[in-house]
Amino acid sequence: MTTSKNTPVRQRILDAAVERFARDGYHNTKVADIVEDSGTSKGGVYFHFPSKQDIFFGLVDHFANILETRLSEAIAQEESGVRRVNTALSICLETFAEYKKLAKIFLVQATGLGSVFEDKRREIHHRFIKLIQKHLDEAVREGDLLPIDTEVASYAWMGAINEVVIEWVYTGHPEPTRALPALRAILLRSVGISEERIRQLESS
Repeated sequence: MTTSKNTPVRQRILDAAVERFARDGYHNTKVADIVEDSGTSKGGVYFHFPSKQDIFFGLVDHFANILETRLSEAIAQEESGVRRVNTALSICLETFAEYKKLAKIFLVQATGLGSVFEDKRREIHHRFIKLIQKHLDEAVREGDLLPIDTEVASYAWMGAINEVVIEWVYTGHPEPTRALPALRAILLRSVGISEERIRQLESS
């Protein structure tokens, strides 16, 4: 992430923290490192974030807000339930690709840091599971999908997306743009979308 002296202090702190956490990990990063990299003071950092944990959680929330905003804006432009679900999947992978370092912090580093961090990770996951379920429910109501257990389907979708993105974060493969067509087909088939409809969505 690029930052400048004209960037608001809170954002400069988050930008610096992304680089440090992504490179050195949570435990090896000191608040003093973030102070130095952000060009702020120790008091300035603690004014916005009382602890290193709060900085980490601030980054998780920042990424979740970016993703949710992009999803909401894109979905609002689609008319049918299945198209909204398809668009949500595309935007999700595109956002992970654009914000790889944030994705690493959100999906990888928040795991294994203790119960407080795990609770935060699960909170964000459930936030997006509920979003997936909402649009699957809409697709069922509109007749685009046959009646299914949308809660279970939403957990399955989130798990599939999570695994693909985590593997990419760790290894660089498969890139989200490469993963999207196969992931789309697998997930849409899992909720009963026909092959013809999937082809239509791929070409639109």
